[in-house]
Amino acid sequence: MLSTVHSGALVGVDALPVEVEVNSGEKGEPRVFMVGLPDAAVKESQDRVCSALANSGFAMPQTRTTINLAPGDIRKEGPMYDLPIALGLLASTGRIAPEKMSGYVIAGELALSGQIRSIYGGVSLALLARKLKRGVILPRESAYEAALVEGIEVIAADSLVEVVDFLNGKIELKPVALEDSPYSRRAGESYMPDFSEVKGQLQVRRAVEVAVAGGHNLLMVGPPGSGKSMIAKRIPSIMPMPTLEEFLEVLGIYSAAGISRDGENKFFKRPFRSPHHTISDVGLIGGGSVPKPGEISLAHNGVLFLDELPEFKRSALEVMRQPLEDGYVSISRSAGKVEIPCKFMLVAAMNPCPCGYYGDKRHACHCTPLQIQRYRSKISGPLLDRIDIHVEAPAISLDEIGSSAQGESSAEIRKRIDAARKIQSERFADSGIRNNASMSSKHIKAYCSLDGDLRSMLASAMESLNLSARAWDRIIKVSRTIADLDNSEKIQRRHLLEAINYRSLDRR
Repeated sequence: MLSTVHSGALVGVDALPVEVEVNSGEKGEPRVFMVGLPDAAVKESQDRVCSALANSGFAMPQTRTTINLAPGDIRKEGPMYDLPIALGLLASTGRIAPEKMSGYVIAGELALSGQIRSIYGGVSLALLARKLKRGVILPRESAYEAALVEGIEVIAADSLVEVVDFLNGKIELKPVALEDSPYSRRAGESYMPDFSEVKGQLQVRRAVEVAVAGGHNLLMVGPPGSGKSMIAKRIPSIMPMPTLEEFLEVLGIYSAAGISRDGENKFFKRPFRSPHHTISDVGLIGGGSVPKPGEISLAHNGVLFLDELPEFKRSALEVMRQPLEDGYVSISRSAGKVEIPCKFMLVAAMNPCPCGYYGDKRHACHCTPLQIQRYRSKISGPLLDRIDIHVEAPAISLDEIGSSAQGESSAEIRKRIDAARKIQSERFADSGIRNNASMSSKHIKAYCSLDGDLRSMLASAMESLNLSARAWDRIIKVSRTIADLDNSEKIQRRHLLEAINYRSLDRR
């Protein structure tokens, strides 16, 4: 008897439809044959499924049985096919009515006891199911992820027996609702560090506010102890809350990477990634024999913080150039090409020189001009062009360190950022972009017009600073964000001057 169970295969962060076909009752020696390009983990599922069926009160077919994972040109990886294979075997011997099973995309790993274990890609499978107009049956943890996808029925299962009884109508399993998912919880205010703890650095705080308001990339340059890392780690506290669509994109990437089960990632918030400078190219960009998301994709719709920027490998930084422009990274392997989204806000920090004290009034710098030049040249011009805002973070004075006065809180800063983001949301409602940093030339022409005097002033600054054509657009984008924070319909002189001032590393 032939049975078919609908499942999926993860390719990058997307799921493609897979049909698990099981045909039992064939003549010949009682044996199971599996075809359809399975990897080692899928081939081993035969032994797991056999034990799970036996410990759940079922038996394997006592005839020659063929299991086909279709289509045959997609490699099937991981233990996610255990549950659909087990259900297919039971359906092929008449233990499950196939009619109800056809309405679901099913995936899950089986323990030898018959319990169901979590798998990767719960969100991706739910999106596939919605596309196919089906529901999903998933392990409980994966079902909590899938519950964020609207418009589908999500069934959480704990054991093989439970799924069989549900499909046979013996028990009822209530679909998982959005409010039941821990991923719908919002991080509390006390969960994150606050900007009120930052001493001084008013110029840097202002630059951070502008960067977050428009989604601009930011580079902070200053000596050790000036608070660069401290400020960067407080950026999540002023980030606007993600929309459900944005958080689904984030959760889908984390799920595909296999790290969505981390308790911190269950909060409904934007990601903040801070890899060490010894990270490999693959770890930063993504890839591997089985392409997985790297740090730039794990920071999608959030912040990627690169501390000690010149210490990162030059090759890794240069490969970031195209993803910074395109918003996705393409990974090509012999089996095909995978595109993984990576629209993130880059926040970087670096010292002004190798010893770190160039320009510090309290410490002498012992670096030669050649050493300083070599140190800064580790950041290439094309990469620097893609960073909208450069700001200097001077050493904190003793008076500021000893002051008991608190700075402005994250809540107050976030109010202004939320207001600016609301303006941008209304402006780009039909454009498919979410912030000023994502504007194309068409959007700049439509929303960032400069009168003759402002255009002449910008042209003069471009010539004196020897800026590239890319810097022209980025200065205008930052000006637009500053105008939004000022609730100004047009870009004014003070907005443009502030934006030009944020190109400090371009000065001769």
